[in-house]
Amino acid sequence: MHRLVISMKLVIFGPPSAGKGTQAQKLSKKYGIPQVATGDLLREHVAKKTPIGIKVKSYLDSGRLGPDDLIVQMIGERVSKPDCINGYLLDGFPRTIGQAQELEKMTDIDLVLNIVVDFEALVERAVGRRICPKCAAVYHVKFNVPQAQGICDKCGSKLIQRDDDKEETVRRRLNVYKEQTAPLVEHYRKKGRLVDIDGSSGIDAVFAQMVKAIDGIKK
Repeated sequence: MHRLVISMKLVIFGPPSAGKGTQAQKLSKKYGIPQVATGDLLREHVAKKTPIGIKVKSYLDSGRLGPDDLIVQMIGERVSKPDCINGYLLDGFPRTIGQAQELEKMTDIDLVLNIVVDFEALVERAVGRRICPKCAAVYHVKFNVPQAQGICDKCGSKLIQRDDDKEETVRRRLNVYKEQTAPLVEHYRKKGRLVDIDGSSGIDAVFAQMVKAIDGIKK
């Protein structure tokens, strides 16, 4: 059963492999507010060849962030839809101080949930991940070992390591995240709107911290 919270507008920060997407989905379900994920919106615009999609495609193809004005326009259009009337959870936005300032012109954010995880733990989590290319089962060389080394338990296919999970790529993505997000974390902390969430524990424990923080500001 959804628990609606009137005008609850949240932002979630978290580095790659910190479980941000999983937590965003759980919060969306609990509070009955949509998860507004920038990456998903961008892919949808590009696929549909909308004016925003056409403009932003060249940026995405070269691995760059889309320009602030386009991203802000896209988010503004999305949060003006009827399903956002009781609030929403922003995932992947804002990513720059400019975007945060434009967001403040649109609305007031109630709370920013900042998942904090040791980067070395994230590297170990990502680099050890192995995927079955046939049935998409996920394993880990340390935390979720298949019965036969390198072989999928479910279908017997040979497991692979995704390019995204190779150490050099993982460390580069984490460093980019840190550079981009550090100013934003400080920006919202000064406003008294940010709560650090210990992301080193299990999914349920992390979720419990978030729920406590959200429910605390509504009392």
